[in-house]
Amino acid sequence: MDQSPTRASTTSPRIRAAPDAFDRLTFLGWQWGLTAILAGMAVSFLLYGYALIYWRNADMDFMVIYNALVLNDGKPQLFFDHTGYITILSVKAWFELLHRLGLLNSYSLSAIPAASDPGAFDAAMTSAVRAGRVLAFLIATGCVLIFAALLRLIVRDWRVALIATFAFAFSGGVAVHSRILRTELVAACPVIFALMILIAIGRRAGVARPLGMAAAAALCMVGLENKVQAILLIGALPVLVMPFGCAGSASVAFWRQTRSGWPAIIAAVAAVVAAWAAWPLIATGFDRALLDAALFHPLLLGRFGIYQAALLVLTAGCMIAYAVIWHVSATETLASMLAVAAGALVALLALDLAYNPGNVIAVFNPLEKMLTFADAGTNAAAGESRPSGILWLLLDGIASVLARYTFVLHSSPRPTVFLTWLIVPGIVYAWIRGEKQTAVQALVLLLAATGIDALGVRRGLKSEYFIFTDPLIILAGAILLDSLTELRFRQWTYPIAMVLFGLHIAVGQAEPIKYAFMRRGPESICEWNRHYIPLLSLPWCPAARS
Repeated sequence: MDQSPTRASTTSPRIRAAPDAFDRLTFLGWQWGLTAILAGMAVSFLLYGYALIYWRNADMDFMVIYNALVLNDGKPQLFFDHTGYITILSVKAWFELLHRLGLLNSYSLSAIPAASDPGAFDAAMTSAVRAGRVLAFLIATGCVLIFAALLRLIVRDWRVALIATFAFAFSGGVAVHSRILRTELVAACPVIFALMILIAIGRRAGVARPLGMAAAAALCMVGLENKVQAILLIGALPVLVMPFGCAGSASVAFWRQTRSGWPAIIAAVAAVVAAWAAWPLIATGFDRALLDAALFHPLLLGRFGIYQAALLVLTAGCMIAYAVIWHVSATETLASMLAVAAGALVALLALDLAYNPGNVIAVFNPLEKMLTFADAGTNAAAGESRPSGILWLLLDGIASVLARYTFVLHSSPRPTVFLTWLIVPGIVYAWIRGEKQTAVQALVLLLAATGIDALGVRRGLKSEYFIFTDPLIILAGAILLDSLTELRFRQWTYPIAMVLFGLHIAVGQAEPIKYAFMRRGPESICEWNRHYIPLLSLPWCPAARS
């Protein structure tokens, strides 16, 4: 009897496996993928950054370069808000290096020709500004590479890390800061890197983990020294790290042995020595005469230092809670606390490299400094004895941010907006699927980004401020994508990803292209040049022509 019909009926049909979308998106591999990302950034920089006329992005370009030129003449930093300290020192050193190599003549203020000779002035300032823009691009590419390396320590799949690195490299914040000498990039990225370091070392217990904590604290201080707005991100850090522990977070045997208490003693000595060295800066930071002269007003209860102490308490409390939840020994926790203090205090000593009391009081009183250039509504709310005014401003800011996240109710030159459209349902999906810790991790990152953006709305939430929160959104998306691995086999994953890639590049490059084709002249600079760059006369301003 012919058995073929029977065999045909019992044989299971072959189901063709769906292609892996991650493989298709990262076909270049890790190294060549990173190379392609950096090449794309370089092309964008050369087309829409380096070649722009030198005064096109004068707001910040001129201010940073002016202070670097002043320092290279041996004068102190004359004036700069919030504070630009690390950026200015970097440009100063960069100009000195280029001058020694014979690549830049206009490296100091005395080397800039007088405004009465417009041709020579234009040539000198063009070379100085373009040199500064090259430094901005190098810093941005360095930040992208560091972000990629740290993300490899956080996610399991290198393809997810590469996709997230692409999102970061072509985000609205990096697109702006890779071609303009602003202060936000050097303020935000060190704090973001501190967060990523804390997440990575929190999951991998080791003997040297307190040293990683010290490095993270030092990075936070570096960010604060460059722009006081970094305090918002720093304040969120202790809470953000909490849900990222795991079974591997428990202390290793070294920290559980009683005889290993000596590292905590070393950390205590280091913290005491660092505090002794930094004490003059601390005293200056809370000097009431300097604060009054700078028109600083206490934010809480008529006293300075209250919210700073509260932040220290929050940090210590979160470290203790993390230790209890994820089984970190008391000895390691104490050593880590002391290491954090030592790291922050050592980084604080950088303020002595080009000492300026205005920088010191700004770093120690960041919120008061922010209020000196806040709008009238914010100042009025901060001056009220009741918290209702501040709460109302916060709610109004959250509503404005949510409108921007829709892109429909309020357009924004911010491609990470489209990532939130996937992150929010991704959090819900992860929770339903049982990946609750992953959902909480992504949620706290997204909430932190929303809260910081809500405060940034008071200053218009300009594209320059996206760098503080874009990495949080991208990190939330990467964590979800790394956990929900089955999504890469869905039929719609690849086409959606390609649409997002296209939108990301188009929207992220919108601001640089707009500036490149702008027809506005430099006359608006004359409204502020005498205040911010008093020793540098400009050929097109009336004072220089008279």
